[in-house]
Amino acid sequence: MDFELSDEQAMFRTVLQDFVRDHIVPVAHDWEQRGRYPTEIVDAMKSMGLFGLTVPERYGGMGADMVSLALVFEELSRGWMGVAGILGSHSLSCWMINRYGTEAQKARQLHELATGTRRTCIALTEPDTGSDLQGIRTRAWRDGDAYVIRGAKFWITNARHADPMPVLVKTDPSAIPEHRGMSILLVDAPADGLAIGRDIGKLGYKGPESCEVVFDDVRVPADALLGGVEGRGLQQALSALEIGRINVAARAVGIAQAAYDAACRYSKERHAVDRHGDASHSQPIAHLQAIQLKLADMATNVQAARLLTWWAASQLDTGVRADLETSMAKLFASEVALSSALESMRVHGGAGYSTELDVERLYRDAPLMAIGEGTSDILRLLIARRLLESAA
Repeated sequence: MDFELSDEQAMFRTVLQDFVRDHIVPVAHDWEQRGRYPTEIVDAMKSMGLFGLTVPERYGGMGADMVSLALVFEELSRGWMGVAGILGSHSLSCWMINRYGTEAQKARQLHELATGTRRTCIALTEPDTGSDLQGIRTRAWRDGDAYVIRGAKFWITNARHADPMPVLVKTDPSAIPEHRGMSILLVDAPADGLAIGRDIGKLGYKGPESCEVVFDDVRVPADALLGGVEGRGLQQALSALEIGRINVAARAVGIAQAAYDAACRYSKERHAVDRHGDASHSQPIAHLQAIQLKLADMATNVQAARLLTWWAASQLDTGVRADLETSMAKLFASEVALSSALESMRVHGGAGYSTELDVERLYRDAPLMAIGEGTSDILRLLIARRLLESAA
């Protein structure tokens, strides 16, 4: 069993690490604090071809394997998780269009999406549905040679930049089971009746916008139906979310690694005096067993999360069903991100609670990893269901 990256993957990882060090780390703290959109970083990612990560080479993309995709999101998140979010929704949508789109849809959309000339997102969630996508209320009905969309979406990353915007809708609300009445429509922007509402305030995940989106009888041509057949939208969305879980798991690993790196670095710099206050006998807190125990647990958990994520990604690359593996990876990695961010803050003490250091940003960013692309409890239920199926 090979746990090593290929030479090509290792070289790619080095390129990503250099990019993050030179273009993201120097500005992340200031821009995140100010809520500044990272336009220059987005432009640099375009020039690197990262917006074509999940687009095949024949459409001008990178056609990257899933382990390489995981490397991208881990390394970006070590610098600034918000930047990874901008690329995440885009990459998931591109993968879905390529996997399920008609040849005409792929030819029309993917070339410009691969270069980042146009960007995209995926509009699934709604204000009242939570994790149950079958409970969405956004409707679309056929009207001659068009579909008309009415409803609203919530928490949509990249909404202000999305063209097209894939939207999960109910084309047959009376269908039983419900998923047979759900479809995805590709909405080109701008469009009459399409309104991008307010940016939703967030604890962390600063940089990309997360918006309300309203569809007030938005008309799209009938050939905007993803794949050209109604009733397959939920299947298409859930399949794409397997890729999304690798994306989020890798982001969680990046946060956890950054938290460990910060704690390790600080533990070597921070000196503690002896119990009598004699500064001449001070030593780095890294020499204290209590700190060493924390660092050992953090490093072990980060590596375990990383290998679990790579394993799940490699399963996807084989083309087999991998919802069990991706759910395990995302569940474990997200919980590691949470625990690592908190432990890093504890190692830093009062300094970690200050907005002057990056560790507080990691602490704010980590909770989203346990929510997006399936909450931890939802994933536990999915994992249990799959395990019981295989044991039957």
